[in-house]
Amino acid sequence: MPARNRFANLLAEITEWRQDIHAHPELRFDEHRTAAKVAELLTGFGCDDVVTGIGQTGVVGVIHGCAQGSGKVIGFRADMDALPIPETTGLPHASTHPGVMHACGHDGHTAMLLGAAKYLAETRNFDGTVVLIFQPAEEGSGGARAMLADGLMTRWGIQEVYGMHNWPGIPAGKFAVRDGPQMAATAFFELTIKGRGGHAALPHKAVDTTVTAAQVVVALQTIAARNIDPLKTVVVSTCGLRSDSNTYNVIPDEIRLRGTVRYFDPDVDEIVQKRLREIAELTAQAHGADAHLDYTPCVPPTINDPEAAARAAKVAQAVSGDVIRDFDPVMPGEDFSEMLAERPGAFLFIGNGDSADLHNPAYEFNDELIPVGCSWYAEMAERRMPLG
Repeated sequence: MPARNRFANLLAEITEWRQDIHAHPELRFDEHRTAAKVAELLTGFGCDDVVTGIGQTGVVGVIHGCAQGSGKVIGFRADMDALPIPETTGLPHASTHPGVMHACGHDGHTAMLLGAAKYLAETRNFDGTVVLIFQPAEEGSGGARAMLADGLMTRWGIQEVYGMHNWPGIPAGKFAVRDGPQMAATAFFELTIKGRGGHAALPHKAVDTTVTAAQVVVALQTIAARNIDPLKTVVVSTCGLRSDSNTYNVIPDEIRLRGTVRYFDPDVDEIVQKRLREIAELTAQAHGADAHLDYTPCVPPTINDPEAAARAAKVAQAVSGDVIRDFDPVMPGEDFSEMLAERPGAFLFIGNGDSADLHNPAYEFNDELIPVGCSWYAEMAERRMPLG
């Protein structure tokens, strides 16, 4: 079956919700306006329960089916937060908050789940319970963990959980889901290099942290190239450099390097941490400086339960007519992995078409996806918890 006609009829209304959320983006754990809008809409739909403040700014809605005999409880999750990126789209509904935008499509994820909620609350053509999870703080992680800490799975008795993310480069409305690992584990690191500051014209009297930092950045690339089994996957990216000086003629006393690590195998993470520390400390020592590593694991890999992935793919096939099952895992991370570590389930990609990449200031969620994404949630609820 294609996307349901009901969602085609609702498209203008759901698009209005999405574009309103887009125009008022909010960063992690600050999604107060978005959460209030979500809660107001869920209440208006007639959800059986709407609870705010789960995981600080998260919202949970509950819809009971026409029957409850199956005892099944399925969770559907959407993320709500935005990114600290200045928007360049120039669209009429562009961000009204300078320096903040929905550059990852969480506005669209929220809107699609809201659309599905409206339909499911109207029809209730299923035997069981749907729990709608509107999560804060996916960017930088923490939101899923906070909701879990507030008893998300146990309080509502969730037995399996599903999520969805738009993906540029996949044809619009086409789904992709694989068994096992779909997205990488993530960690952040900060290297502090301390030397001895001085005048740029007298470098022999200083311990040059800039030269030291440059050598460290280059040497870190040998971790993936020379320390990790070529058949395993890792990314070590140094993404930022800050010093205690912002002028042209001062050798900084201290420089901080920030970056990220992506991997699937925990053994790889152990090697990376060890080599990060060794390379930074010994390279700094060779230049007469000191180095200190702060390493912060963020989220585990996103691993789909094979049976749940197969169910998700079957529904995707019914809704869109096509689903990609054979593809390589991707290196971005996703804290929905925390929920999948608690309950079986699956995470799908839905194609955003030929758009700017995620986290790009020109990115825009494709509203044509809305009926397809909404239909997937509705179909999944009704197939997984059929009446009669």
